[in-house]
Amino acid sequence: MPIPNANVCRGIPAHNTITPLKDSRTFIIAPYFDHRKNKMTRVIAILHHEDVKELYCWFCNSSHGEIYISQAEINVHSDRFDFPYGATDLECMEPEDWEPRYMSIHWSPNGDIDQLPLFEIKNRDPKGSIVEFTVCISTMFGEYNNVLQFVQSMEMYKILGVGRVVIYKNSCSPLMEKVLDYYIAEGTVEIIPWPIDSYLKVSSYWHHSMDPKDIGYYGQITALNDCVYRNMYRSRYVLLNDVDEIILPGKYPDWKTMMQNLQEQHPNAGVFLFENHFFPKTVFTPTDMFNISSWSKVPGVNILSHVLREPDRKNVFNPRKMIVDPKKVIQTSVHSVLHTYGDTITVSMDVALVYHCRLPRRADLPRESLIKDTTLWRYNVSLIGNVNKVFEQIVV
Repeated sequence: MPIPNANVCRGIPAHNTITPLKDSRTFIIAPYFDHRKNKMTRVIAILHHEDVKELYCWFCNSSHGEIYISQAEINVHSDRFDFPYGATDLECMEPEDWEPRYMSIHWSPNGDIDQLPLFEIKNRDPKGSIVEFTVCISTMFGEYNNVLQFVQSMEMYKILGVGRVVIYKNSCSPLMEKVLDYYIAEGTVEIIPWPIDSYLKVSSYWHHSMDPKDIGYYGQITALNDCVYRNMYRSRYVLLNDVDEIILPGKYPDWKTMMQNLQEQHPNAGVFLFENHFFPKTVFTPTDMFNISSWSKVPGVNILSHVLREPDRKNVFNPRKMIVDPKKVIQTSVHSVLHTYGDTITVSMDVALVYHCRLPRRADLPRESLIKDTTLWRYNVSLIGNVNKVFEQIVV
């Protein structure tokens, strides 16, 4: 096996999460070797769905600098929601007789490799410690400052069994930065810088008709796909949910017990869908038990005060969030997996639901029509204790 030598592979080493190509229509996130396909590297990218017609994969042999060029198969994900730019897989066939460690992407099969960005191909030799559960949070933006709810979510994830939380961070408040530093030092959080608004006009809405910009929701779908591939060999399961959401088991004490049971019942499943339920942050359940004075100066929502959920709407589909086996995912969207090697299972609400504490979907509902669901309170003692310990470390 040739020893990787970036000096032999010429080009400009790419160090950022998002690398624009010179056409200003293509943005490379990262190449990942796909062990499930014969001799193929999959490059996660963002590109203009009409303007980019062809791209070429330039593979470099890191023992003697030989270049192998193949045309990329450009696969723009179907969930683009009418935005001109979308999450894209570039499928690159590798040379038959050697294993490339480095590659470039170019709009032509001709050119000077010295001028091209050079990417290391990830997942070629999966190594590092494997955790049971990774939560992918995409994307943190808008000078995010919901500190109390963030810390409560993080501590709930830890109680339920998380090993790692990966956050694609665009922007947050200075206090939130201190909180993230705490969790990075603890070893729970990994930050992926996500400065997408330096390159594209981003929308904070999911559909182009709501806000006609270049790409939706700060490139959330691209970040989710990168997170799945980044953690494919570092995590048994990956949870795809927002930071104001918790996949909350009803029948089981934690995710590990729940997933062992679900996987036993559905051995071929790779995707587990959980129903999203709104717990309006505008409706309080007063209780002195959770009225913790030291939290009052922390900006954000106290989820323990919000245990009334909106009822299901007749004939309206509840969006889902997911726990996936990353090795079985090919392409994911936000609420479903677009292409997978395994079965997809919809998990019943009595097993678990997505606790989603946010502004109400139906602000007109009277309080008496909301459903009291105190599943979260089962964890109150450990949750309060753990959150207090965090705020003792961070001077708010």
